[in-house]
Amino acid sequence: MTGFFSSSKHSSPPHASSQSTTHKFSDTLMEDTLKNAEEIIKRWDLDDSSSNLFQDSRTEAKQYLEAVIDLQHAMQFVVKESATSQLLVPAQNLMKIAIERLQKEFFNILAGNRYFLDSEGGSRESTRSSGSDEDQGSEDDNAEIESRFPELSIDDESEKVSVAVDLKAIADCMIEAGYGKECAKIYELNRKSVIEETLYYLGVENISPSTVQKMNWKDLEKKIKIWLNAVKVAVSTLFYGERILCDQVFSISDSVRESCFTGIAKDSALTLFTFPEMVAKYKKLSLEKMFRILDLYDSISELLSEIEVIFGFDSMVAVKSQALTSMAKLRDAARAMLAEFESAIKKDSSKVVAGGGIHPLTRYVMNYLIFLSDYSGPISDIIADWKAVVKSPLPESYLLSPIADDGDSPSCIVSVRLTWLILVLLCKLDGKAGFYGDVPLSYLFLANNLNYVVSKVRQSSLKLLLGPDWLSNHEAKVEQYMANFKRMGWSSVMTSLPENSTAEISPAEAKECFCKFSLSFEETYWKQRSWVIPDPKLRDEVKISLANKILSAYQPFYQKHGEKVARMESGGGVESIVRFAPDNVQNYLSDLFHGSTENSSTSSSHGSSSRSTPTWSSPLRGR
Repeated sequence: MTGFFSSSKHSSPPHASSQSTTHKFSDTLMEDTLKNAEEIIKRWDLDDSSSNLFQDSRTEAKQYLEAVIDLQHAMQFVVKESATSQLLVPAQNLMKIAIERLQKEFFNILAGNRYFLDSEGGSRESTRSSGSDEDQGSEDDNAEIESRFPELSIDDESEKVSVAVDLKAIADCMIEAGYGKECAKIYELNRKSVIEETLYYLGVENISPSTVQKMNWKDLEKKIKIWLNAVKVAVSTLFYGERILCDQVFSISDSVRESCFTGIAKDSALTLFTFPEMVAKYKKLSLEKMFRILDLYDSISELLSEIEVIFGFDSMVAVKSQALTSMAKLRDAARAMLAEFESAIKKDSSKVVAGGGIHPLTRYVMNYLIFLSDYSGPISDIIADWKAVVKSPLPESYLLSPIADDGDSPSCIVSVRLTWLILVLLCKLDGKAGFYGDVPLSYLFLANNLNYVVSKVRQSSLKLLLGPDWLSNHEAKVEQYMANFKRMGWSSVMTSLPENSTAEISPAEAKECFCKFSLSFEETYWKQRSWVIPDPKLRDEVKISLANKILSAYQPFYQKHGEKVARMESGGGVESIVRFAPDNVQNYLSDLFHGSTENSSTSSSHGSSSRSTPTWSSPLRGR
């Protein structure tokens, strides 16, 4: 009885017996796991520096990773069931050895394959998957990695295996074993240097705003060109490829892949997208620099959807914000220059040109607008809310909607704005025409300059933006100006002849008509010989029109009355009274409108010979 009670008194309760059994089980499990894991982990000891697990034996590499995971699971089980188990110490030591080996393998694979991206940048259609959290470890992603990074693949046992998949396997193992930070640190150090080095070779520099302000435009423009060539490669190939690789390698952990990509890409991306903002704030911006501003704006705008996907993590919001800030600053700079452009047209004080030719202001503005029309996309964004507020003295026909389109569409927004700027130019030319002091010459000036505007529109992309109605309206205006010139400039010649050229009149009356015709024709010829019509086609049309109109009246009059007048002059010929035969009239007319300054009767009396150009620089200099 005593022994029984004694035994009963000191024996363990039922739950203690169960706990003991569990401890034995966990110890046995740990012992077996340690034995199996130690066999392969010790085989690849770091002391053997020449060994490379994943390159030397892919089969054992797989076994190694499985052993590490089994060891981790066993340790977790033992900690849960018996936190004081002495087997945890050797297990932890073995795990340390294994992790050091995996760190070395991870580093070696990264170091040996620093440049993962192929030269073509891969398929941009796969951007969608890089921004999605779903199926990051799928076979599709693996196939995409291999297609983008063919140099990562090696051939072992007739099977093509991606290096990126090796990295992913190691990362999965280390993260599951609780060493995700160590793995991420190795990855960040390697891949960040790759990004920085690649951007350096692309010519992207980390320069300060003060440095930009001190640069002359020629040097800054070189850097702008380099940036424009680099930004698409940087976004669509470099950052895009790094995002895909990072997503693939760390697909097991959203937090690790975000922190990794942020660590390797954020600083470089901010450097890349800060440069356009610095250019937009350049204090020496002028009209001819507009097109570089638009180039920068357009480049970011085209890449914006990719930027939003590639840098879609919350921790990368600063990158997206910087890209948008740069666009906003560029937009402000472009708007300021457009306002300056319009103001410069209105304030232009250059004098009229000799002979009613093309004014330098007309050439400058149209060249500028042609360049602007090539940027209809960014311009529509920039000028969307820019309204015209100045009343024009010109007819309402100039303000007709240039194209039948939705008023809010980009093409219509640009069309209306360009139409307005042309209107501002034509208003200015209309004012300058009055300085000639000779009404026919004023009309010739208006016809020449409007014809130049129409020709430039017809020969450029402005034709598509302004539309056929605009062209036909302004072509009709050119004809109207030229008709006024011909009517007023040659009225004295036409009124010197009777309305009916073949009507019977006295020789004295005929003589008087010939005298008036000769005097008026000669005076008009010498006056207009210094005038110019630069467009050969328009010049020929005007000559033919004048010849037809004058000769249709003069030739029959000459044939009917020329001999009578000759007989009135004793001892004289027709030439003494009739100074111009019809053929002579034709020849004299053919000599007009080439801009000869010989015997000009207008250069001294009207001040039209003063030739000066606008004080602006040519837009071509900024291209």
